[in-house]
Amino acid sequence: MAVAVGDQPDLTWNFSQVFGDRAGEGEIAEADIISAVEFSHDGEHLATGDKGGRVVLFERNQDQKGNDAEYRFFTEFQSHEPEFDYLKSLEIEEKINQIKWLKRRNNSHMLLTTNDKTVKLWKVQNRRVRSESATPSQGPGHIKVPPVESLESRTESRTKRTFSAAHAYHINSISVNCDDETFISADDLRINLWHLCVNESSFNIVDIKPDNMEELTEVITSASFHPTQCNVFMYSSSKGAVKLSDMRAAALCDNQAKVFFEDQADPANKSFFSEIISSVSDVKFSHDGMYFFARDYLTIKVWDVRMESKPAQIFPVHDHLRPKLCDLYENDCIFDKYECCWSGNDRQIVTGSYHNLFRIFDRPSGHDIHLEASRDNISGPTHRLNPVTVLQGATQPWQRDQIHTDAIDFNAKIMHCAWHPDRDILALAAVNNLYLYRR
Repeated sequence: MAVAVGDQPDLTWNFSQVFGDRAGEGEIAEADIISAVEFSHDGEHLATGDKGGRVVLFERNQDQKGNDAEYRFFTEFQSHEPEFDYLKSLEIEEKINQIKWLKRRNNSHMLLTTNDKTVKLWKVQNRRVRSESATPSQGPGHIKVPPVESLESRTESRTKRTFSAAHAYHINSISVNCDDETFISADDLRINLWHLCVNESSFNIVDIKPDNMEELTEVITSASFHPTQCNVFMYSSSKGAVKLSDMRAAALCDNQAKVFFEDQADPANKSFFSEIISSVSDVKFSHDGMYFFARDYLTIKVWDVRMESKPAQIFPVHDHLRPKLCDLYENDCIFDKYECCWSGNDRQIVTGSYHNLFRIFDRPSGHDIHLEASRDNISGPTHRLNPVTVLQGATQPWQRDQIHTDAIDFNAKIMHCAWHPDRDILALAAVNNLYLYRR
C-alpha cells in the first residue's frame, strides 16, 4: 500500500494548535493523561476526559478574523471521583472511559460520561447571574448610593442523572441511540439499555456470562448503535468477532442477526499471541450505516453490513511490530486499546500508533499516510494557533523506512482521536496533550 503525498487523494494535513504542558520524561502526572476525546454533533464543541475524572470542554473560534479550525477553552468540571466497593474490596477509578454528546435542542449542552461503574448525564449551560458591585461607604449626612447591579454570564455544569449499580464488570463503552431517548452501556459480559429520563432501572439486552465462569471464552470489548436504525446495534468480542443484533427480534439479543468474523487462521501460523492481537478494541458504523470498522491491535477491518463472509477492506496499522510481539507482551503494550474514527464523508479513517504517530487511510484509493503529532516544529505559544507555522507547509509524513522498531517510543502513543463531523479537523490525544490538525 503506497503512501500518497501531495497526490490524489489529498492527505496533506497542517498543524493547528496543541493544548497541554510540555513535560519531561517521568514528569507527566497519571491524572493528566487524556482518556477520551469527542466532538459534539455540530462540531462546535470538543470534549476531553482524563484519568483524573475531569472533563474539559472547548469551543470553536467563530471570529471571522481568526482561524475556523481553532478551539479555545470553554469550561471544566469534575465528572467522577475515586470510589471503593467495600463488598468486593475493589477500588473504582475516576478515569473517564468515554464521552458521548447528545444532540443539542436548546442553549444548554448535554453529554454522557462514564468511568468503570457509573454513567452520568451532565448539563452545561451559560447562565446570566445578577451581581452587585460595592459602593464606597459614606459618612453621616451623605446620600446613600445604592449598589450597582449588573448581569454577567457564567458557565455552570451540573449532574442531571446518575446511572449506576447496573454493571458488575468494568464499563468499556456507551452509545447513544439515534432516537435521542435511549443509550446502551457495555461491560465485559453484559450490555444494558437505558432511557435517558429513567436512572432507576435498565434492561439487560445482551448477557454472555456462562453458568460456570470456567467456561468463559470471550468478553465484550465495545458496543455501538446504528446511526439511523434505532433497533439495531453491534458489539465486538475479544475473539475478533463483531455481532449485529436487532432488538425487535427478542428482548434478550443473545442470538445475533449477523456475525462478522474472519478466521485468519491458518493453524500452522497460530501463536500464543494470536487471540490477544485479534481482540477488537473499537467498532463504529459509518455515518450512512452501510459499513463499519473493527480495530484490532495490528489492523483495521472495514466490513460491509450486507456481507458477512469477509471484510471489504483490511488496512495494516502495526505490521512493522509483528516481530516484536514478545517484547510488547512483556511491557503490556500488546493490551493497548486503540480507537479509530471516520471522516465526515466516510471516505477516510484515522487511528493512532506509538511514537505519537497517527495514520490516515483513504478507502477508495487504498492510499495511507503516517504523520507525527509533535511540538518540535512548533514555534511561539503552544496553547494558541501559530498561523506562521500553519502557512509554511504541511506536517511532513513518515516514510516506512523511517520507522525503526528499536527506536520507537512506546510510552508516547495516540490511543484516542476524533474527526470533526463536517470539517477536516482532527483532534488527537497524545498522552497529556491534545493536538488539533486541519486540512
